[in-house]
This record gives sequence, structure tokens and C-alpha cells, in this order.
Amino acid sequence: MYFCRMKFLRVAVLAAVLLISAGTLSALPRGYVISPRNAENIVTEKELLREVEFLSDSLCEGRRTGSPGSVRAASMVARKFEAAGVKPLGNSYFHTFSAGENAAHNVMGIIPGFSDVGHYIVVTAHYDGHGHLGGNFYPGADSNASGVVAMLTVGDMVARMNRLGKVYGKGLILVALDAKNRNLGGAKHLLDQLRSGSLTDPSSGKAISLADIDLLINIDQVGSSLSPISKLRKDYLLMLSDESGGRRDALLGANRSGVRLDLGFDYYGSKDFTKLFFRKVSDQAPFLDAGVPSVMFTSGITMLNNKPQDTPDSLDIPVLKKRIILIFNYLVKIL
Repeated sequence: MYFCRMKFLRVAVLAAVLLISAGTLSALPRGYVISPRNAENIVTEKELLREVEFLSDSLCEGRRTGSPGSVRAASMVARKFEAAGVKPLGNSYFHTFSAGENAAHNVMGIIPGFSDVGHYIVVTAHYDGHGHLGGNFYPGADSNASGVVAMLTVGDMVARMNRLGKVYGKGLILVALDAKNRNLGGAKHLLDQLRSGSLTDPSSGKAISLADIDLLINIDQVGSSLSPISKLRKDYLLMLSDESGGRRDALLGANRSGVRLDLGFDYYGSKDFTKLFFRKVSDQAPFLDAGVPSVMFTSGITMLNNKPQDTPDSLDIPVLKKRIILIFNYLVKIL
């Protein structure tokens, strides 16, 4: 009887999805083919720059955890989620936790999957920065407004495909993490929530556990072209992962058929720095320690990071756009 009910439920869900998709597709011209190009077309350099400029503006005060400017940045992320049709994960986009003497806020949304119910890919980017220190303002354009904008845009692209009728198997969880600069506080809070089962998929009503996460993708500093892999090319991207755990084949395939960036799979050839940046100093580290397969995308550290000179005009927005498109095409190959 249980299996009959489950079979009936899966058929009912499939029928609902097909009806929604049919309604969407009926509005499309005859012969229209849904492809990743439909999502790529919504990405513009003008909009990417506008979002980086907002997060780096004095209005956001450098996004120091607990500051009014940090709250403004978090609210911007929530507005972007809502506009794209990304659902809150839980009763709210905002998930509050303590970071020392300050209240911190992860901002979380979900695009539910279908055929592989109960499996998820998580995309994270920390939005907190250093704020004002010693009388200086730290805009944090590359670190990490660029990563937040990349995460938001990739989510918008997947949501766009959903609206056109493309439903992916796995669910996509999007998280703007707070308190990276407070001992990776936001990542650790997210990990605790997954361990405790306190996050619920709004479509299935089921708790999301740590075992349900197939891959975590962390985006940390992807806006600069000042530290290229090769002096001959500034259109590059670094992907740090365990060799067997990050689906490098999917990234290579997406790159060959798309933007063709210069790819690196270690930190400029250094085993020690690769281990440091992948295993210790960014938000994927707690998940790696917990046994969750994880990936870090970055354009590397520059002489401007964590300095007052880390401003939007120091970024390479055309290359940032290419990186976002590649991350999106990699993502949809594994969703």
C-alpha cells in the first residue's frame, strides 16, 4: 500500500509539472528550443556592474557583520531572490545567528528540483566585508561583491530556465553567507542547520539533511583579471576541488562548448597554497571537513584584495560575465 501511494504521488507531481510546463511552453513560438542560451541572454555587463557597485557603495558600509550596511546588502540579496522566483528556504530568506557580539544573517533561497527529489546542490558566496577600519573604507568589490553577484546571477539563470519549462532533477540551494570574516561563521551555521534537519524543502515538506547535499560550490573573488594563470591571457578561472569530487569533466565540457576560459585546477601550481585556500580559508572548508564534496571558484588573490583600493573599477566585468556563464553551464550539467 505504501509503494502504491508513493507511485501515485510521483505520478501526480509529474502531471502537475507537465501541466505547468505545457502552460509555459504554449506561450512560446512554434519551433522554439529551450537551451542555456536563453539564460545566457539575460546576463549583461551593465547589470553586473550595477550590482557590484551597489554592494561596494558607502551605503552598504563595507558590509561588516552586524552593521546597518550589512543588513542593506542582505536585503538586496533577498529582493533579487524574490524577483527571480527563488523561494525562501524555510519561513524567511533570512537565517539569523550569533557572530560574537553581533547578529549575523545568512540569506537563503531554493529552486526545487523534480526527478531526483531529496538531492541538492548548494551554491554559496559570502557577502560580509571589513567595513571601516582605522579610518579607511573597505568596499570589498572583488572580495566578495563579485562572488555574491555571480551567485545571484547563476540563480537567476536557473530560475529563467525553470520559467521556460526546464525542470532540473536536483534542487538548487543558494546562500549568501555572513560572517566569513568571523571564523567562517555563516558556513558553520549552515552546516549546523543541515546536520540538525532544521531546513525544509518547501515543495516536498521534507527536512534537508547533510547527506542530501551532493555538492557545495563556493564562489569567492571572481571579478579580477589581475592574477592570471598565464601572462598571455586574462580570461581565466580557477577551480579548486578534490580531483575526484568536483566533476571537473563537467566544467571542461562546458568550457569546450562555450566561453573557453583558461582553466586552472590548483592555486598557481602550488600544492601548499592550494591546500591552504581550498581546505582552510574559505567557506567550503567546514563542509569538506564534514565529508561534503565541494568546489571553490576564484580568480585568485590580488594586491588590492582587503584594501581600500578593492573598488568596482578595478574589476574586469567582461571576464566576470564569461566566468558566470561558464559556472552556470557547469552547474546545469550536474543538476
